Amino acid sequence: MPRYKLINGERIQFNEIEETVKDLEETNWINGDFDRAIEQLRKDRNKLLADSDWEVTMAKEKGTNLSSAFKTWRQELRDITEGLTTVEEIEGVVFPEKP
Repeated sequence: MPRYKLINGERIQFNEIEETVKDLEETNWINGDFDRAIEQLRKDRNKLLADSDWEVTMAKEKGTNLSSAFKTWRQELRDITEGLTTVEEIEGVVFPEKP
């Protein structure tokens, strides 16, 4: 399907080079779906880790140990992006529940 542009209010069909450039832009956008999805997953994961950092700091300052469930939860968060290869897999990720 041909594409058009407006120049001074006139509708002009893309030439071959413009069509090729637009096709490449669209392909790059589609191929970037995974990158955008994994980046968002990492941001969400990092927020959960950052929000719980104070508990790690407090435990160190008090000389107490964190529960193994808490340590496991944080490790699961850190590992949550491992092995993901598709947008569908990323969208299917369920964050582990904080103990």
